[in-house]
Amino acid sequence: MSGALKEVRNRIKSVQSTQQITKAMKMVSAAKLRRAQDAITQMRPYAQKLQEMLSNIVSSSDGNVAMDLAAERPVEKVLVIVVTSDRGLCGGYNSNLIKLAKQVAREKYAAQFAKGNVQLLPIGKKGYEHFSKNGFKVIDKFWDIFTGLSFEKVQGAAQYAMDAFAAKEVDAVEVVYSEFKNAATQRFIAEQFLPVQKVSDKGSNKKSDFIFEPNQEVLIKELMPKILNTQLYKAVLDGNASEHGARMTAMDKASDNANELLKTLKITYNRARQAAITTELTEIVSGAAALQG
Repeated sequence: MSGALKEVRNRIKSVQSTQQITKAMKMVSAAKLRRAQDAITQMRPYAQKLQEMLSNIVSSSDGNVAMDLAAERPVEKVLVIVVTSDRGLCGGYNSNLIKLAKQVAREKYAAQFAKGNVQLLPIGKKGYEHFSKNGFKVIDKFWDIFTGLSFEKVQGAAQYAMDAFAAKEVDAVEVVYSEFKNAATQRFIAEQFLPVQKVSDKGSNKKSDFIFEPNQEVLIKELMPKILNTQLYKAVLDGNASEHGARMTAMDKASDNANELLKTLKITYNRARQAAITTELTEIVSGAAALQG
């Protein structure tokens, strides 16, 4: 029975050590989440207004202004930008993003995928590793953006997509990322990045008339890339906050599970200990009775 007691004791120590790690990781993620949440909260209204303005400009164009990044053409080649994380232990965060990216590639662009005309541009180590190992066409230049995350690094990825689209190397660009809601809730979405979408005639959005000074073509040429850079940066900030929220939630659940497991193990330990004591007492009483006999 002493061997069984020792085994249960070792398991209790192991679970306690794991629980210390999960609690520490939860605290680290909570601290990082506060900073990441502040960044996306401050960025989102600005990015949304810029996106609205960009769509209105494209919609209000009289057709005489060349807008390469808004040009719609038959889709033969596709680029899918996938924003995952560098590290794991964040629940289903990465697996959900990878699953959605595969759906976009294999279902939305099934004909292009069958011809080998779908490329993936991973941002984040987990996505890069998965798609590289599973035979996808991968652009491997920007997967380490989260190592020292900055607007300039994200701008490099956005510029790559814009250059490829303008050169007609790709005909559509999609962004797959997780929109941050709160620590426990993320929304996994795929958005069209290029060509720039026009304002829909449906709903509350209406085309706006702009007075361009000095020149519509010059302003559009200057504004459009900057706004698109901001849109991708917003998606990356959303992903960054979502990752820390998902990890904090996952570590909190892991700590709770460890508590439940510890309760069960302690009950098992106490029962085994009582059984061992009972056995020892029985042996002592039996020995004493034998001596008296």
